[in-house]
Amino acid sequence: MKLFIISFYFLLVLNNNVFTQTVTVGAGSYSTVLPSGAVGPQYSNGNTAVPKVSSTFAKPPQTCDYWSSLIYPFYGDQFSNVIYAHPLNYKAKNNGLQLGYTTTPVFAAQDYLFPFQKQLTIGVVGLNAVKTVTDDYGDWTVTALWDDGTRTMKATLGHGLPYAFFTISGGNANIICNVSPTIWYNQSGVLGITVEGRHYGIFAPDSSTWSGTTTLQSNLNNKNYFSVALLPDNNLTTLETYRKHAYAFVTSSTVEWNYDEATAKLTSTFSYTTELKESGNGNLNETLTALYRHQWLNTFAPLTSFEYISVAEKMKVFEGNQFTTELTFEGVLPALPDEGVYNPADLLAMVN
Repeated sequence: MKLFIISFYFLLVLNNNVFTQTVTVGAGSYSTVLPSGAVGPQYSNGNTAVPKVSSTFAKPPQTCDYWSSLIYPFYGDQFSNVIYAHPLNYKAKNNGLQLGYTTTPVFAAQDYLFPFQKQLTIGVVGLNAVKTVTDDYGDWTVTALWDDGTRTMKATLGHGLPYAFFTISGGNANIICNVSPTIWYNQSGVLGITVEGRHYGIFAPDSSTWSGTTTLQSNLNNKNYFSVALLPDNNLTTLETYRKHAYAFVTSSTVEWNYDEATAKLTSTFSYTTELKESGNGNLNETLTALYRHQWLNTFAPLTSFEYISVAEKMKVFEGNQFTTELTFEGVLPALPDEGVYNPADLLAMVN
């Protein structure tokens, strides 16, 4: 009798596991196993795609985003393809993160492009990682990790962020300029530099020092963080504005929305979570973010006079950790010819 009960119990467990291969979510469902004969995700060489993530990564692996090449090396690059974050563009390499700003479009065949133009490579002295992995992400931000066994670097970047935020270990901060920069400000760990006509602010902990010219290095006053910002210009007042926000490191980004069907109004609230790395000196625990055209045209948030150029037209800078947009959205329907045999009442019911 005990044997029968035990056997029956295992049959129930087995059957339950089979049935739980389909998971219901709302009015839909998905399967946790591939259908018979189906092929799962693959790289271009036919190998099974496995997400490239850190040991502490704890979120569902995400696909189809602007930074997807960081987590899935489809063409075999163990670092990343170009990451078009706007206004800054990035590319991960073995020695760090390349970044640049493009202001002139290129027309190639049927394409309209703002091609990647590197001005800086941010890393750690001696860094030579075999790959770059995804460590974390938000709704429109991502954190990448380099680790060569001796040195590590994490970099957080995002759509609309004029900043990239870095934490390092195992060596001094290392910034390689594409050409010898014009250094127009250098005080208390803050640099204002111009490389190939692009202006950057580099913000290390207070009382840090930077040495070098084409390659800039700092021990960060024995701390482990710094940020780099794309500046709209090389005015000292602009540098100071960006400095005040440079130590508010972005740790998360979320968007929430509400749709009022009666008025067809879609309200979206975009929020950053920030961590202030050092207080004093007028530092603020809020970031600066560049809004896309469809955002700044549809927000009541006060905007600064700072602007950037992007493939998605002009971007305008907002000062703060949260802004809201409001758009009229009446749905999306396909335009189809009114042909064929069908029941108009059924079609109207489906549309409704």
